[in-house]
Amino acid sequence: MAIFLTGSTGYIGAHVAANLLKGYGAALNLLVRARDPQQAQFRLWQGLQLHMDFPHFYEHLQTKVRLFCGDLTAPGFGLGRDDYDRLVHTTDSVIHCAASLNRKSEKSCLNVNLRGTLEVLTLARHAEHYHGLRRFSEVSTVAVAGKRHNEVVIEDRSIEWERSDYDPYARTKKFCEHMTRVLLPDTPKTIFRPSIVLGDSRHAETTQFDMVKAFVFLAGLPVLPFRASDKIDIVNVDFVAGAIADLHMKDQPQHDTYHLSSGTGSQTFRQITTALATAQQKRPPFFMPFTEKPFARSVNVLSNRRGSLGYGASLMKVFLPYLVWNTVFDNARVTAELGRRPVPFSQYSYPLLKFSRDNQFEYKYRPWPAASGGSAA
Repeated sequence: MAIFLTGSTGYIGAHVAANLLKGYGAALNLLVRARDPQQAQFRLWQGLQLHMDFPHFYEHLQTKVRLFCGDLTAPGFGLGRDDYDRLVHTTDSVIHCAASLNRKSEKSCLNVNLRGTLEVLTLARHAEHYHGLRRFSEVSTVAVAGKRHNEVVIEDRSIEWERSDYDPYARTKKFCEHMTRVLLPDTPKTIFRPSIVLGDSRHAETTQFDMVKAFVFLAGLPVLPFRASDKIDIVNVDFVAGAIADLHMKDQPQHDTYHLSSGTGSQTFRQITTALATAQQKRPPFFMPFTEKPFARSVNVLSNRRGSLGYGASLMKVFLPYLVWNTVFDNARVTAELGRRPVPFSQYSYPLLKFSRDNQFEYKYRPWPAASGGSAA
């Protein structure tokens, strides 16, 4: 029997897969969007090479991983009858990590987040019917809390249906949580809500750059349109993935919903920018919160331009609402249960910034070794 994990080639999902393989020796059923098994193997190698060398990856691939080439949004994932039945009958728990984070595209969020989650829940219901399901874990987001200002939000007060949402991503993920609770009423469930996931505290390398680009754009400005004392809830991906793996594997987690966040320990803009300035031997930026609205208007105009400036502005347009809400998400549940806390962003922000700049916001993937004896696209 195995854990069915979606999103294993994505940023958080690959971290979760690595934690499960290395920390628990877990068997995994992985749905990978690929034209054939060879391409699926190659895509998985790209996702996991941040976490292990090729010999260890290949050993896991041969002994612990079963790949299913399919599409999250297709009926039955687009699998043949035999493959779908095999997936159902060999799955004893589910971690649904795959999602569209395209905050500008309602179509993408509807297709991937809603249709995709419905297919995963259907699979889970089949598995539950035939042999029982140990646990269903849904990786959601703190953004389900909707529009907030100057708050500390606890898990049980996050979803208020009358509250407006920031974007299609938040709206669809909120409904994914709802579907999970309604369609699996008797299955043990765990809902994980990460905050702004940015970087790995253990090393500078990353394969996810959208939020990093917005961060680097801001880091280069001499004046910032924020209140220096406002907090921003940034959490390291190694904390998030470790919490997901550990709590999913636990027999009886204490709660059914967890904020995977920095919570009240979130740092202020001043703390983060001072650490960055010190590391670069530069003067910290000035804070002029009264420029927030003009800044937002400028970003909106620039986002329509072509080129790197327009792209950077379009990213900033998407993330800006999350930077000015001065809202953090209480993480007392997860830190008490696991006995560890996220690493403050200021401790690893400069290596992340330097790696991203030095590599032009691109991770240089290692190829599939020609002499491995295996095969890949």
